[in-house]
Amino acid sequence: MRTGGSMSFDEEWASARRDAGVSMRLNQLADPGGGGGGGTDLTVSRDDLGAIGSDAYKLYNRLADDGDHARQTTHDASIALLNANYETGTALLKVNDVWADQLKTLMDACANISNHLDYSAASHKKEEDDIIVSLQASKINEYFK
Repeated sequence: MRTGGSMSFDEEWASARRDAGVSMRLNQLADPGGGGGGGTDLTVSRDDLGAIGSDAYKLYNRLADDGDHARQTTHDASIALLNANYETGTALLKVNDVWADQLKTLMDACANISNHLDYSAASHKKEEDDIIVSLQASKINEYFK
């Protein structure tokens, strides 16, 4: 790093990458021949996606079962407090509503993760199968030439 002056963005970026030990590629291929390589490609196996999706699904179910069990009791208590002219009834009702909203948001996020990973795994499998079929067909076409 330079001292006593400001570095350009490119110098700072290069320094940050070097300090982090990270190799990065933006809008370019490491191997112009199209072979990828270089070890900087992001890869995730279907097993990894499946495990994360499964965990998100399990968490969704646990939240559905355990996250809402006190809602009705809390609501009833807040109504009883309101009917007895206690101001805490309003606050408790608000806490109950915020909890329900936050729980729904978290459950939606878990469902989104699970569904997206299921879709991604299936989509990548279909793309892989299509590529294999395409390569096999091009190999067959060579024999007809």
